[in-house]
Amino acid sequence: MRTSTVTTAVVTASVSVALLAGCGGDSGDEGKPFEGQSADDIAAKAVEATRQAKSMHVKGDTRLEDGSTVTIDVSVDQQKNCQGTIGAGGTRADVRHTDATLYLRGDEQYWQTALEQQPGAARKLAPKLQDKWVKMPANDATTAGVCDKQGFVAAMDEDESERQGMKRGSTTEVNGEEALKLTKDASGGEKLTLYVATEGEPYILKTTTEGGKNPGSVTFSEYGETVDPEQPPAGETVDMKEIAGGQQA
Repeated sequence: MRTSTVTTAVVTASVSVALLAGCGGDSGDEGKPFEGQSADDIAAKAVEATRQAKSMHVKGDTRLEDGSTVTIDVSVDQQKNCQGTIGAGGTRADVRHTDATLYLRGDEQYWQTALEQQPGAARKLAPKLQDKWVKMPANDATTAGVCDKQGFVAAMDEDESERQGMKRGSTTEVNGEEALKLTKDASGGEKLTLYVATEGEPYILKTTTEGGKNPGSVTFSEYGETVDPEQPPAGETVDMKEIAGGQQA
Protein backbone atom coordinates (compact mmCIF):
# COMPACT_ATOMS: atom_id res chain seq x y z
CA MET A 1 0.00 0.00 0.00
CA ARG A 2 1.30 3.43 -0.95
CA THR A 3 1.82 5.93 1.90
CA SER A 4 2.38 9.31 0.29
CA THR A 5 3.36 11.04 3.50
CA VAL A 6 6.28 8.67 3.97
CA THR A 7 7.29 9.25 0.36
CA THR A 8 7.49 13.00 0.87
CA ALA A 9 9.57 12.50 4.00
CA VAL A 10 12.09 10.58 1.93
CA VAL A 11 11.98 13.37 -0.66
CA THR A 12 12.84 15.84 2.09
CA ALA A 13 16.07 14.07 2.89
CA SER A 14 16.92 13.38 -0.74
CA VAL A 15 16.31 16.92 -1.99
CA SER A 16 18.19 18.52 0.83
CA VAL A 17 21.28 16.34 0.81
CA ALA A 18 21.39 15.93 -2.96
CA LEU A 19 22.70 19.46 -3.27
CA LEU A 20 26.07 18.03 -2.29
CA ALA A 21 26.30 16.52 -5.76
CA GLY A 22 27.17 20.04 -6.87
CA CYS A 23 30.22 20.43 -4.68
CA GLY A 24 33.51 21.47 -6.20
CA GLY A 25 35.44 24.25 -7.82
CA ASP A 26 37.19 27.05 -5.99
CA SER A 27 40.83 26.83 -4.92
CA GLY A 28 41.64 26.68 -1.23
CA ASP A 29 44.33 29.31 -0.69
CA GLU A 30 42.34 31.41 1.77
CA GLY A 31 44.05 30.17 4.90
CA LYS A 32 42.85 27.95 7.69
CA PRO A 33 40.80 25.81 8.07
CA PHE A 34 41.49 23.32 5.28
CA GLU A 35 44.43 25.46 4.17
CA GLY A 36 45.56 24.65 0.65
CA GLN A 37 42.56 22.47 -0.12
CA SER A 38 40.05 23.22 -2.88
CA ALA A 39 36.30 23.28 -2.34
CA ASP A 40 35.84 20.02 -4.23
CA ASP A 41 38.51 18.32 -2.08
CA ILE A 42 36.79 19.51 1.10
CA ALA A 43 33.38 18.42 -0.12
CA ALA A 44 34.67 14.99 -1.14
CA LYS A 45 36.21 14.50 2.30
CA ALA A 46 32.98 15.60 3.97
CA VAL A 47 30.90 13.12 1.97
CA GLU A 48 33.32 10.29 2.71
CA ALA A 49 33.52 11.09 6.44
CA THR A 50 29.74 11.18 6.65
CA ARG A 51 29.51 7.89 4.75
CA GLN A 52 31.90 6.23 7.18
CA ALA A 53 30.15 7.52 10.31
CA LYS A 54 28.41 4.75 12.23
CA SER A 55 25.36 6.89 12.91
CA MET A 56 23.96 10.42 12.81
CA HIS A 57 20.91 12.53 13.56
CA VAL A 58 19.15 14.08 10.55
CA LYS A 59 16.73 16.98 11.00
CA GLY A 60 15.30 19.13 8.24
CA ASP A 61 12.45 20.46 6.20
CA THR A 62 11.75 21.17 2.54
CA ARG A 63 8.92 23.07 0.88
CA LEU A 64 7.33 21.29 -2.04
CA GLU A 65 5.99 22.92 -5.20
CA ASP A 66 2.42 22.75 -3.91
CA GLY A 67 3.42 24.90 -0.94
CA SER A 68 3.33 22.13 1.66
CA THR A 69 6.30 21.36 3.88
CA VAL A 70 7.76 17.94 4.59
CA THR A 71 9.94 17.26 7.62
CA ILE A 72 12.27 14.61 8.94
CA ASP A 73 13.82 14.33 12.40
CA VAL A 74 15.45 10.92 12.90
CA SER A 75 18.50 9.26 14.38
CA VAL A 76 19.80 6.48 12.14
CA ASP A 77 22.80 4.14 11.92
CA GLN A 78 24.46 1.99 9.27
CA GLN A 79 22.32 -1.02 10.23
CA LYS A 80 19.13 1.02 9.50
CA ASN A 81 18.17 1.19 13.15
CA CYS A 82 16.33 4.48 13.50
CA GLN A 83 13.83 6.44 15.52
CA GLY A 84 12.29 9.89 15.30
CA THR A 85 9.50 11.65 13.45
CA ILE A 86 8.46 12.42 9.88
CA GLY A 87 5.71 14.69 8.67
CA ALA A 88 3.98 16.50 5.83
CA GLY A 89 1.08 18.88 5.37
CA GLY A 90 0.81 19.66 9.07
CA THR A 91 0.68 16.00 10.12
CA ARG A 92 3.36 14.01 11.88
CA ALA A 93 4.19 10.40 12.69
CA ASP A 94 6.65 8.66 14.96
CA VAL A 95 8.94 6.23 13.20
CA ARG A 96 11.04 3.30 14.40
CA HIS A 97 13.05 0.75 12.47
CA THR A 98 14.32 -2.21 14.42
CA ASP A 99 14.87 -5.91 13.68
CA ALA A 100 14.52 -5.14 9.94
CA THR A 101 10.96 -3.84 10.41
CA LEU A 102 9.64 -0.31 9.99
CA TYR A 103 6.89 0.94 12.29
CA LEU A 104 4.92 4.20 12.01
CA ARG A 105 2.59 5.77 14.57
CA GLY A 106 0.34 8.66 13.60
CA ASP A 107 -3.03 10.08 14.51
CA GLU A 108 -6.12 9.72 12.32
CA GLN A 109 -5.33 12.89 10.36
CA TYR A 110 -1.88 11.54 9.52
CA TRP A 111 -3.36 8.39 8.00
CA GLN A 112 -6.11 10.32 6.24
CA THR A 113 -3.37 12.38 4.58
CA ALA A 114 -1.16 9.38 3.87
CA LEU A 115 -4.03 7.56 2.17
CA GLU A 116 -5.58 10.55 0.43
CA GLN A 117 -5.11 8.95 -2.99
CA GLN A 118 -7.36 6.12 -1.79
CA PRO A 119 -10.28 7.89 -0.10
CA GLY A 120 -12.28 4.71 0.39
CA ALA A 121 -9.40 3.02 2.17
CA ALA A 122 -8.70 6.18 4.16
CA ARG A 123 -12.22 6.23 5.60
CA LYS A 124 -12.05 2.58 6.62
CA LEU A 125 -8.43 2.24 7.66
CA ALA A 126 -7.51 5.54 9.34
CA PRO A 127 -9.61 4.94 12.48
CA LYS A 128 -8.02 1.48 12.86
CA LEU A 129 -4.48 2.75 12.36
CA GLN A 130 -4.57 5.91 14.46
CA ASP A 131 -2.24 5.98 17.46
CA LYS A 132 -1.08 2.42 16.75
CA TRP A 133 2.41 1.32 15.79
CA VAL A 134 1.76 0.21 12.21
CA LYS A 135 4.07 -2.49 10.88
CA MET A 136 4.74 -1.59 7.26
CA PRO A 137 5.09 -4.17 4.46
CA ALA A 138 8.69 -5.26 3.99
CA ASN A 139 8.50 -4.71 0.23
CA ASP A 140 6.91 -1.25 0.42
CA ALA A 141 9.26 0.86 -1.69
CA THR A 142 7.78 4.12 -0.39
CA THR A 143 9.11 3.42 3.12
CA ALA A 144 12.45 1.87 2.19
CA GLY A 145 14.52 5.05 2.41
CA VAL A 146 13.20 6.57 5.63
CA CYS A 147 15.79 4.84 7.83
CA ASP A 148 18.53 4.31 5.26
CA LYS A 149 21.59 6.29 6.39
CA GLN A 150 23.79 5.07 3.58
CA GLY A 151 21.05 5.87 1.09
CA PHE A 152 21.05 9.46 2.30
CA VAL A 153 24.78 9.71 1.79
CA ALA A 154 24.62 7.99 -1.61
CA ALA A 155 22.13 10.65 -2.73
CA MET A 156 24.67 13.32 -1.86
CA ASP A 157 27.23 11.90 -4.22
CA GLU A 158 25.03 10.42 -6.93
CA ASP A 159 26.59 12.36 -9.81
CA GLU A 160 30.26 13.21 -9.29
CA SER A 161 30.35 15.04 -12.63
CA GLU A 162 28.28 17.80 -11.01
CA ARG A 163 31.00 18.55 -8.47
CA GLN A 164 31.95 21.86 -9.97
CA GLY A 165 31.52 25.53 -9.15
CA MET A 166 31.35 25.74 -5.35
CA LYS A 167 33.15 28.56 -3.56
CA ARG A 168 34.85 28.60 -0.20
CA GLY A 169 33.24 30.97 2.27
CA SER A 170 33.86 32.04 5.84
CA THR A 171 33.69 29.97 9.00
CA THR A 172 30.59 30.02 11.18
CA GLU A 173 28.92 27.89 13.85
CA VAL A 174 26.33 25.14 13.44
CA ASN A 175 24.85 23.97 16.74
CA GLY A 176 27.95 25.14 18.58
CA GLU A 177 30.45 23.53 16.20
CA GLU A 178 32.73 25.51 13.91
CA ALA A 179 31.98 24.96 10.23
CA LEU A 180 33.32 26.12 6.87
CA LYS A 181 30.72 27.35 4.38
CA LEU A 182 30.82 26.22 0.77
CA THR A 183 28.35 27.95 -1.54
CA LYS A 184 27.08 27.64 -5.09
CA ASP A 185 24.60 29.44 -7.32
CA ALA A 186 22.81 26.64 -9.16
CA SER A 187 21.24 26.80 -12.61
CA GLY A 188 17.70 26.60 -11.25
CA GLY A 189 18.08 29.85 -9.33
CA GLU A 190 18.90 28.17 -6.04
CA LYS A 191 21.70 29.15 -3.71
CA LEU A 192 23.22 26.00 -2.23
CA THR A 193 25.27 26.04 0.96
CA LEU A 194 27.21 23.21 2.57
CA TYR A 195 28.65 23.49 6.10
CA VAL A 196 31.62 21.23 6.90
CA ALA A 197 33.02 20.63 10.40
CA THR A 198 36.50 22.13 10.79
CA GLU A 199 37.51 20.17 13.89
CA GLY A 200 37.80 16.40 14.16
CA GLU A 201 36.28 14.49 11.26
CA PRO A 202 35.11 16.78 8.43
CA TYR A 203 31.48 15.76 8.83
CA ILE A 204 28.65 17.49 7.04
CA LEU A 205 26.88 19.64 9.65
CA LYS A 206 24.25 21.35 7.54
CA THR A 207 23.00 21.88 3.99
CA THR A 208 20.62 24.59 2.79
CA THR A 209 18.81 25.39 -0.43
CA GLU A 210 17.54 28.95 -0.83
CA GLY A 211 15.20 29.88 -3.67
CA GLY A 212 14.10 27.56 -6.45
CA LYS A 213 11.26 25.05 -6.28
CA ASN A 214 12.30 23.19 -3.13
CA PRO A 215 13.90 25.49 -0.54
CA GLY A 216 14.85 23.93 2.76
CA SER A 217 17.61 22.91 5.11
CA VAL A 218 18.92 19.80 6.85
CA THR A 219 21.25 19.55 9.85
CA PHE A 220 23.42 16.55 10.72
CA SER A 221 24.57 15.90 14.29
CA GLU A 222 25.18 13.28 16.99
CA TYR A 223 27.68 11.42 14.84
CA GLY A 224 28.66 8.02 16.22
CA GLU A 225 26.03 7.92 18.97
CA THR A 226 24.16 4.68 19.61
CA VAL A 227 20.74 4.27 17.99
CA ASP A 228 18.77 1.63 19.87
CA PRO A 229 15.00 1.92 19.25
CA GLU A 230 12.70 -0.22 21.36
CA GLN A 231 10.41 -2.78 19.78
CA PRO A 232 6.86 -1.37 19.95
CA PRO A 233 4.62 -3.24 22.43
CA ALA A 234 2.66 -6.04 20.78
CA GLY A 235 -0.60 -4.69 22.18
CA GLU A 236 -0.02 -1.36 20.44
CA THR A 237 1.05 -2.83 17.09
CA VAL A 238 -1.00 -3.60 13.99
CA ASP A 239 0.11 -5.05 10.66
CA MET A 240 -0.66 -2.85 7.65
CA LYS A 241 -0.56 -5.81 5.27
CA GLU A 242 -3.05 -7.81 7.33
CA ILE A 243 -5.45 -4.88 7.79
CA ALA A 244 -5.28 -3.89 4.12
CA GLY A 245 -5.87 -7.50 3.11
CA GLY A 246 -8.89 -7.72 5.38
CA GLN A 247 -10.38 -4.63 3.80
CA GLN A 248 -10.00 -6.14 0.35
CA ALA A 249 -11.54 -9.45 1.34
